[in-house]
Amino acid sequence: MIIGVPKEVKNQEFRVAATPAGVFELTKRGHSVLVEKTAGAASGFSDEAYVQAGALLAGDSKEIFDRADIIVKVKEPMPNEYPLIRGDQVIFTYFHFASDLELTKAMMASGAVCVAYETVQKTDRSLPLLEPMSEVAGRSSIQLGVAFLEKSSGGKGLLLGGVPGVLPGKVLVLGGGVVGLNAAKVAAGFGADVVVSDISIPRLRQLNTILPPNVKTLYASEYNIRAELPDVDLVIGAVLIPGGKTPHLITRDMLSLMEPGTVLVDVAIDQGGCFESSRPTSHDAPIFAEQGILHYCVTNIPGVFPRTSTQALTNATLPYLTALADKGWEKACEDDAALKAGLNMVGGKIVHPAVAEAWGL
Repeated sequence: MIIGVPKEVKNQEFRVAATPAGVFELTKRGHSVLVEKTAGAASGFSDEAYVQAGALLAGDSKEIFDRADIIVKVKEPMPNEYPLIRGDQVIFTYFHFASDLELTKAMMASGAVCVAYETVQKTDRSLPLLEPMSEVAGRSSIQLGVAFLEKSSGGKGLLLGGVPGVLPGKVLVLGGGVVGLNAAKVAAGFGADVVVSDISIPRLRQLNTILPPNVKTLYASEYNIRAELPDVDLVIGAVLIPGGKTPHLITRDMLSLMEPGTVLVDVAIDQGGCFESSRPTSHDAPIFAEQGILHYCVTNIPGVFPRTSTQALTNATLPYLTALADKGWEKACEDDAALKAGLNMVGGKIVHPAVAEAWGL
């Protein structure tokens, strides 16, 4: 197989889909790996390191798309990449189709086999290719939220951990999964008053056991969420429905319940977002204000932490990429139910129920 690793072209996306270590493993198995020049530079991997690992360098992404059987990326194809994709190719990346109808239609038109990282799912319902980036996004959501609480950024001017004699800030985490757990850990480390809200009582019981005493748990009813908003300072949206659109847990009318300068970080924006007022933003212009409430809705949060994110992601994706290359996508999916769950499109047809339901297709 020829495996292509193009340079990411999404705004402020510095990750790369394969490390030299991954290239070494693939070439050792007899595959050819084409890496676009400087694709790994922002993650700390030089072209020379890829060549030493056995990769061939390509001058541009067109060469990679023209030659490769499998395209492995980090983020969804951008519009300038749509025409480059062939019907006989496997595209292995994060797609998040449920939040992007244009992308959905473009990939259907291409006829390519689309295997989405975010829906690869094991029998225990864990999401092995989403989890490492959820860990990064969850931890960094607090770091980012703290920055935008500064008065110079339009926030309340509040120090999240407080000081002796001054109460700490309050953080509400909506969703107790991987993102929520990691956000709560970091927020607790800052010394904040933290509330984690979820609809799973067993999960809340587990979080109550493993998180420090300044983290409380709360059942995620609309009534309970509304009651928390008047004195909250930072809200992390961390709800996930694999492959499907995220429900709006904070509606537009609920913004009036919060004090001006409150910060909402919507980690679920690439699946539609947890807040009705959310809209996708970029690292170039990450926030906007509505009714005095700051919204941070960047769709690729881990992209600005590429040294950590690239290694965490590729550690998880390599075994699946190896299986796709060694066996071909059909046999690999027959042999591994988790990888089969990652199939979103085949030959122009949607094959993942949540994606079909999202757009009524």
